[in-house]
Amino acid sequence: MSVQVAQVVPTVDLSKKDNVEIEVARVPTPPQQGNLIIQSPYTDPEHLLDLDTLDRESALLARALAVMHATREDYATAPYVESFNWEEIITELRRLVAESGKGFKEASFYVVAFRSQIKPSTDYSHLGELDKYAHAEAVASGGFLKYWFGSPDPELRNLATCLWRSRDEAMAGGRGPAHRNAAGSTRALYAYWKIDQHRLTVRDGAESWEITKWE
Repeated sequence: MSVQVAQVVPTVDLSKKDNVEIEVARVPTPPQQGNLIIQSPYTDPEHLLDLDTLDRESALLARALAVMHATREDYATAPYVESFNWEEIITELRRLVAESGKGFKEASFYVVAFRSQIKPSTDYSHLGELDKYAHAEAVASGGFLKYWFGSPDPELRNLATCLWRSRDEAMAGGRGPAHRNAAGSTRALYAYWKIDQHRLTVRDGAESWEITKWE
């Protein structure tokens, strides 16, 4: 049985189409704008996450994920857990929990990793627009905590990842027209793609965590 999950197709820098460089994409820790935070490479108002729409634990994790970045250049093919600074993220989460003085109740979150290899012949002219519309649509649907994507490696392989409050919300976020348009372009744009599903579990007080295969 095939499983459909919400995804946002990553954009590609056209200036590097013929000579792709490895680049570890980072989103700098943003200042909090009231209850709106930046949770992706996109900073327009429709792309901001409203923390008031989330439960306490999800809002704290969303804020901690602002420090998320890749820790190795081969993230496109490396094991998912080893590709990001999870210990740093959880350390930031613990800091936020302590700052709040209200604790953290154990919670699990839904994680999607979209691995791909772009066709050399791909026409990228509309890919960025598709991605931005799909991201805004996902944010509006609710429960979308974080979006990160890297740059293609010399073999045009890449990784994009999304973290959601729940799988049900991820499924709902993928039903809109922008996601259908992006998904419909996948076969034409990519020579290879694979969707991996993971579960991030953060224990009480954010004292420990684990990422496991979604069952």
